[in-house]
Amino acid sequence: MNRAPVDDAFSDTESESDVASQLSAQAGVKRLEATAALWSKWSLIFAYGGLYMMAYATSLEGQVTTNLTVFATSSFKAHALISTVSVIQGVVLSIVKPPMAKVADVWGRFEAFTFSVFLFTLGYIQQAAANNVKTYAAAQIFYSAGATGLQILQQIFIADTSDLLNRAIVSTVPDIPYLLNVWIGPPIANSILKNLTWRWGYGIWAIVLPVAYLPLALALSLNQRKASKLGILPPSPFVGKDWLYTLKSLWFEMDIFGLLLLLVGVALLLIPLTLGASAPGEWSNGSIIAMLVCGLVCLCLFPLWERSPRLAPRAFFPPHLFQSTTVIAGVLIAFFYFMVYYLSVQPYFYSYLLVVQGKSVSAAGHITQTFTFTATVTSILTSIVIKYTKHYKYFVTAGACIYLLGVVMMLRYRTEGVTDAFLIGCQVCVGIGGGMLHVPAQLGVQASVGHGEVGAVTAAFLTILEIGGAVGSAISGAIWSANVPVKLAQYLPEETRDQAREIFGSVKVASTEYAMGTPTRIAINRAYQETMTKILTVAVLVCIPLIPLSLMMRNYKLDEMNQQVKGTVIGNTNDPSSPSEREPFVASSSGHRRYDSEDDIDYDYDRTVRSVASNNGLRTWKSNASLHLNDD
Repeated sequence: MNRAPVDDAFSDTESESDVASQLSAQAGVKRLEATAALWSKWSLIFAYGGLYMMAYATSLEGQVTTNLTVFATSSFKAHALISTVSVIQGVVLSIVKPPMAKVADVWGRFEAFTFSVFLFTLGYIQQAAANNVKTYAAAQIFYSAGATGLQILQQIFIADTSDLLNRAIVSTVPDIPYLLNVWIGPPIANSILKNLTWRWGYGIWAIVLPVAYLPLALALSLNQRKASKLGILPPSPFVGKDWLYTLKSLWFEMDIFGLLLLLVGVALLLIPLTLGASAPGEWSNGSIIAMLVCGLVCLCLFPLWERSPRLAPRAFFPPHLFQSTTVIAGVLIAFFYFMVYYLSVQPYFYSYLLVVQGKSVSAAGHITQTFTFTATVTSILTSIVIKYTKHYKYFVTAGACIYLLGVVMMLRYRTEGVTDAFLIGCQVCVGIGGGMLHVPAQLGVQASVGHGEVGAVTAAFLTILEIGGAVGSAISGAIWSANVPVKLAQYLPEETRDQAREIFGSVKVASTEYAMGTPTRIAINRAYQETMTKILTVAVLVCIPLIPLSLMMRNYKLDEMNQQVKGTVIGNTNDPSSPSEREPFVASSSGHRRYDSEDDIDYDYDRTVRSVASNNGLRTWKSNASLHLNDD
C-alpha cells in the first residue's frame, strides 16, 4: 500500500515512529478512525453498554464451564487429560490473537467481533455434542479461537476509544462482571450437574452469547454505516481485485506461514508433555520424540521468518516492537505470570480441593474463583490509583512481590485438613498480586508504542500471556501424569489396587466412591497431595523472575504520553485541536468526496477524519509531545 504524504497538521515534535505508524495504517485502522470521528457521547455509552453485556455473558459462561471440565473429561475416563485440554486452549488462545487483530485491521472491528462470536458458538455446540475426549478436545479449537478473539477485540476497542491515562480503568470494564459471577457460576454448575448433564452446561451458551452480542453489533454497524454514508469510510482493499490477488494479499497480510510455524511449534512441543507419561513406551515412544523435535524446529524457524521483511512484511510480532526493554520485560512478565497461574490455581487445584479437602462442587468453585474476584477488584482499584498517580511501574513491582508471597503460601498450606480460611487467604493473596500485575504491565507495554501499533503490541502481550499458560498447563500435566498413577499403585491397599486406573481417570470416582478416613481414600489423598506439592514447588521457582523483570520496565508518566487516538474517546485530556486543524469538511456541492483508489484514501484520509470530527462537534486531538519509543 502506498504511504500518504505527511499532512501539514502533524506536529513537528512527533516522533518518527509515530508518523510512520500513522502513515502505514491499514484499511481497518482507517475504518476505525473514520467511525471514531462519528461517535457521539450517547452512542459511545451504548457501545460500552453492549460491550459490558457481552463481557457479562462470557464471564458467567467461564465461571460455569470451568467447574464442568473435570466432569466432562471424567465421563470419558480421562480426568488427567484436563491439562491436555488446557494446553490446547492455551495454544489456540495464544495463536489466534495476532490473526484476529489482523482481521480487525484488514476488515474492521464489527466484522472481527462477528466472526469471533460465530467461532465461539460453534465451539460450544461441538463441546455439548462430543461423544469422546478427542472430539471434546478438538472443540477447544473453535471455542478458544472465538473466546480469545473476543478478548483481544475488547481490549483493542477500548484502546481505540480511550486515552492512555484512562485506559487502565476502562480496560477493566470486561472484568467487572466477574465480581458477581464468581459467586453465581459454581452454584449454577452444581445445579446443572445435579439436574441435567454437563452437556447442557456448554450448549446453553451457544444461544446466550449471540443474543448478548446484539447491542454491541448494532452500535458498531450503525456507526460504520454512518461513516459510509458520509463518504469517509474507506472501501475494502480487495474491492475489484481477483481471487489470486486477494489470496496473495491475505497470505502476507495475515502472515499465514508464520501463524502455522507458531501454531505447530507450540502445539507439538507442549501437548506431548501431557501425554508422554501415559503413552506406550512413555518418553521413548517414537511419536512423542518426533513431535517434540518437530515442535522445536518450528519454534526455531519462527523468529527467522518473522525477521524477514520479504517473507513476512506484516509479521505477527514486528521485530522493531521488541527493541524496547519495556516491551520485552512486559511480555516476559505476562509469560511467567500466567505460567505460574497454571501451575497453582489451575488446572489441578480444583481437583485437589474436591478430593483431598473433600469440598463440594460449589465450595471448590468458590475457593478457586476467589482469585478471579480478588484480582478483578484489585485491578479496578489499581487502575483508579494509576489515573491519579500517573505511573504504573510501582504496581507491577508490588504485584510481583505479593503474587510470589501468595504462591509460597499455597505451598505452605497445601496439607489435608487445612481450614477454609487458609485456603481462601492464599487465593486472596495470589489474586491481589495478579490484579496489580496484569493491567499495569499491559498498560506499560501499550505506552511504549504509538496508537497505530497498539493493536499489534496488545496482541503480542496477550499471545505471550497465553503461551505462558499453555506451558504451565503442560508442565502441570506432565508432573501429574508421571506421579499420581505411580503413587496410587504404591499407596493403595491390596483390595483396591486394581482400581488405580479407574481412580486416576475419574475425579468423580476419586472424590465420591471412597469415604474420608478409609485406607483407600487416605492413599488417594496422599497421592494427590504429594503431586500438588511438586507442582507448587515449580510454581514458586517460576514466579521469582517476575520481580527483576518488573524493575526493567520504564516508568512512563502517563499524562505526558500521547498516542494520537482520534475521534471521541474516553478521558480526552488533551487540548482541542488547533484552529489550523479544524478545516472545512472536504465536500463539493454535489456531495462528499468519494474514494476511487487506495492512493486517494492515503492522500486525503487523515484530514477528512479530523474535519468530520470538527463538524460533528467532537474533539479530535493529536500529539504535542514526543513519545519516545525505544528504551536506552
